Order: sequence, then C-alpha cells, then structure tokens
Amino acid sequence: MHSLERIGRYRLERRLGAGGFGVVWLAHDDVLDAAVAVKVLTENWVDRLDIRERFLSEARLLRKADSSRVVQVYDIGELPDGRPYFVMEYADGGTLADRIEAGPLPVAEALRLTALAARAAAALHTAGIVHRDIKPSNVLLRATPGGPDRVLLADLGLAKSLAQASGLTIAAGSAGYAPPEQAQAGYGIDARADVYSLGALGHHLVTGSVPGPPGRSERPDRLRTDVGPGVGRALLRAMEPDRERRWPSAEAFAAELERLAGEATDETVPASRQKRPPRRNQRSGRPRRTAILASAGVAVACALGVTAVLLTDGPGARTLTVEDGTGRIAVEVPASWGGQVRDSGWNPRSLGLQDGTEPGLVVANRLTRWPDLRARVDGVFVGLAGHGDVTGAVRAVTHPGCHYAGSHAYAGGRWHGLIRTWDGCPGPDGRHTEAALTATGTGTRPQVYVQIRQESGADDTADGVIGSVRLEA
Repeated sequence: MHSLERIGRYRLERRLGAGGFGVVWLAHDDVLDAAVAVKVLTENWVDRLDIRERFLSEARLLRKADSSRVVQVYDIGELPDGRPYFVMEYADGGTLADRIEAGPLPVAEALRLTALAARAAAALHTAGIVHRDIKPSNVLLRATPGGPDRVLLADLGLAKSLAQASGLTIAAGSAGYAPPEQAQAGYGIDARADVYSLGALGHHLVTGSVPGPPGRSERPDRLRTDVGPGVGRALLRAMEPDRERRWPSAEAFAAELERLAGEATDETVPASRQKRPPRRNQRSGRPRRTAILASAGVAVACALGVTAVLLTDGPGARTLTVEDGTGRIAVEVPASWGGQVRDSGWNPRSLGLQDGTEPGLVVANRLTRWPDLRARVDGVFVGLAGHGDVTGAVRAVTHPGCHYAGSHAYAGGRWHGLIRTWDGCPGPDGRHTEAALTATGTGTRPQVYVQIRQESGADDTADGVIGSVRLEA
C-alpha cells in the first residue's frame, strides 16, 4: 500500500481500523480545525466495480439516515489512483467493544447504552434502512461537553434499504449477533433482524460474553446475580429465533430497556462478591460452596455458551474452584485469576486432534486478552479430549519468541502426564505452560489438555493448578 499523508485537505494522523473493504483513518481538517474520520477503499478492491459501489452505498445510506444518532458523512471524493473515500464524524470515545474489554458493565449502564443503540437503529428504520450488522464494534461513542457520551451507529457496509432487504439472498452479519433469518438464503429480512442484534448487544454488555447461537443463549440473570429476571426476559425476547415473537420494533425494545435501566442500580458487583444461596450438587448430594457467576470475553477454541460457576470458600479465600456448566470439569485457581469465565467447550482440532466438541473452560483475570499470546493475563484453559494423542499434540506445541524452559513428567493423585514450559515470552515476560494429562490408574483415557498463562513465571502455581483438575464421569 502506498503511504498516505494527506487526502485532499485532510491530514492523516493515525489508522483507526480496517474492515473487509476499507481502512479508516483519524485525520485533521485543517480548514475547519476539526478531527474527522476518513474511510478509504483498500487498494486490492480498486478494480472491482461491485465492491466500489458497495463502498459508496455505505456513504449514501449514512447520508440518507440524516440522524444525530448515526455517524454523519461530511464529504466524499476520490484519490488519484481511483479509490473512493468519504469523510465522517469522528467518535472520540471509541466503541462499545472497547468499553466492555474489561468485562461486563454495570447493569443500568449496559441497558442505557443498548437503549441508545436501539434508538439509533430506529432512526435507520424510519429512513427505510436495515443495518444487518449491529455489534459492539459498530456502536461508537462521542464525548459531549458536560453530558453523557453520544451513542452512534456506524459501519453500514452490510446495510440495505428495507425494500431491497425484503428480497435478500446472501447471508450477512456477525456470529453471535446475527438472527437466524440472515443465514438463510432467500429469506427476506426486515427491521426485526436489527432487533435481534440489539438484544445480542445488550446480552453482551450485561454478561461480558458473546451470546450463543439463536435459541441457545443463557438468561443473563442466570449468569450474573445482580441482574433482575425482567432484564433477562427483555433481552431474550429480542433474541427470539422466531421474529414474530420478538419486540415489534427497535423503538419498543428501547422503551422497555429504558424502563428497566431506571429500576436497576449502577453499582458494579465484582465477580468475587456475586453470590447465590448454597445449593446441592446434583451428582453427589454434597452441599455446594457459595456460587459466583461470571462470564466474559471469547476464549481460544471456545464455541457454544453455557454457564460456568466459580465456587469460593468465602471472603478472603486465596483460591477459587471453577466448574464448567456441564459439571464435568473443575479446577482450582488463585483467587486473583477468577475475574471472568468462559465455559463453552472447545474443539480439539485446534490442537491437531480429532474434530468435534468437548467440554472445556477458561478462567482468567482479563479474559478478552486470552487469545493474544503477547498480552498480560493470568489464567488457565482446561479441555477434555476424548480421542487422539494429547501428549503427542502437546509435544508439537511451539511458542515463537519465547524461551523454551524444558519439560518434566507429572505424577499426582489424579493425573500423570507431561508438562512443558516457556518463559521470557514477548511483551510482559510471561510464562506459558502446556500440559497433557491422563487419569492416574488408567491406560489412555480420559485425557485432558491444560494451558496456563502467567504474567510472571514465579513459584509453582502451574503444578498446583494442574493437580487440582477434576473430571467427573
């Protein structure tokens, strides 16, 4: 790509992001002395007339919306190499994806922000436009002097006029946020497709977790104890697979969210303080310890959303026991790791094993950073592997840029197996531990794969965590 410093009168300062067809830059309008965002078609699409038209269509739809709740288009033009660009309002507050990076929001704030996004979608619908891709990264925030941030809908790259949308034949949308009708060829969509996406957005803001497939998302009030049942009902009604059972409009959904936000409190309840009354273990009849619910982020190799439970011995406990929603896997971790949980299972194919879905969970202090091996994070992933050679797969694992610190055999009360360790990893000088475990006293089954990430490689935390792994039949 040729280096760009200016586009017309706009001086480029830094790249804000990129999508399938365009790159967005933060720029400065020297004439008006104002910050703007400039979206430019990428070079590899310059000769595709259909992509060029789709790019320009986004600018036209944004302009057609003509609402203070939707990103405004100020200018449009073309570079000397033929690539079109358009100049937009700059949202200096980032996106809702940035806002939830650290985990779920206070309930009232999550509902208020979702309601504002719904009002923005309603403005699009009034203008005869369906967005088709509402998700946290497409909802922007712009600061206002002395007041709350403005919420703006952006990225209408998949948007269509409602007249066109009624005859759509191409699937669109993002996993977790797209209604089932958008995945069905030839199934026309209407404004209720955006209602589904708004429900998924609200679910994510409240729980910190991307929702599961249509019809399989957990009620938010079961994932977080400070969420009232009315919130769960409202969000899941928006996410009904049958669109006839959803809120009839984005405006109606917004009104209900605003009512619920007025009833909610703005106090954030940390994971270590969220509690439920003790309940009986369904398998053994033993009383459970106090249950703490948390769910956030998208973990490596995780797929379908279930409920994970953190079990603690009470205030001041140094460790937490984490149990997956199937009740098959449990592991004990330092309390400081227990910020967020994702227990949606995993596909052993990611380790080079047989394709399929198996129980699995990840718990970490900053779960959204888990997929980035250079990020600062303390946590552990535990996954059951029903087939294949887990030990051989772990022997093949590499961590480029890290120092391989060696391997050792592990023999404990429950497990025996192989542990391999890397330290001095890029970024935070962290430690990565990979383990392949087989149940003590058995031949080759069951097998468990464990990955542990630590910001610093001190003490014997990894061996302790590995030794605490429990697997129920």
